[in-house]
Amino acid sequence: MKRLFSILAIATVMAFGNMQAATAPAQLTANVQLLIAPITTTIQAEEEPAAEESFHQNLKKRFIEGGPSFMGIVLLCLILGLAIAIERIIFLNLSTTNSKKLQQNVEDALNSGGVEAAKEVCRNTKGPVASIYYQGLDRADESIDAAEKAVVAYGGVQMGQLEKNVSWVSLFIALAPMLGFMGTVIGMIDAFDKIEAAGDMQPSLVAGGIKVALLTTVFGLIVAIILQVFYNYIIAKIDSIVNDMEDASITLIDMLVAYKNKK
Repeated sequence: MKRLFSILAIATVMAFGNMQAATAPAQLTANVQLLIAPITTTIQAEEEPAAEESFHQNLKKRFIEGGPSFMGIVLLCLILGLAIAIERIIFLNLSTTNSKKLQQNVEDALNSGGVEAAKEVCRNTKGPVASIYYQGLDRADESIDAAEKAVVAYGGVQMGQLEKNVSWVSLFIALAPMLGFMGTVIGMIDAFDKIEAAGDMQPSLVAGGIKVALLTTVFGLIVAIILQVFYNYIIAKIDSIVNDMEDASITLIDMLVAYKNKK
């Protein structure tokens, strides 16, 4: 009986020892992994490239590096130029009318209800073409020549309204790169002053001034390019409306002549 208990005790001790021997390597491996994990994470973080700056952040950084003096003036040119350009675009879009439809409505009203009915159609329609029609119809009772002179004179007034403040946009287009070039020249002068004061040609002395100089030029050209796009669109829109006005003037005179002959 004692021998049986001894065998069971020896078997239990051996089994417990085998379990510890089996779990020891696994526990050791786990402990090593826990120790290595932070180091591995740090190495991977160092090996990964830094996230690139966004275009907005890079643009903001470059703008600040350019200095507040000239950069502020260039930014002011952009803000004022865009404000005027957007105002003109809204005004020109509101001034655009369907000239063919207006012409047909005026002609139908003139044939059915006379001059007053045609003038009422023009009153209810926005845009310079309708205003020109109204001015010509308002002088229709006098003579064809009077109506034609009124149309030509009022057409010039409407052209002035369409082109209002557009010259300011062209001014800012020319002014922005000129300010940038002035900043470039001043930056170069500052760089050479530092070289003269140091008595030695060191890249660190020149790099800062040249960098500021080039940044002012770049931002001046960017502002000019943006405003030039808006300016060309405005000019094209004005030309389109003016062509409609000229065509409407000729058509109105023809309608008045035909109306006079019917009477």
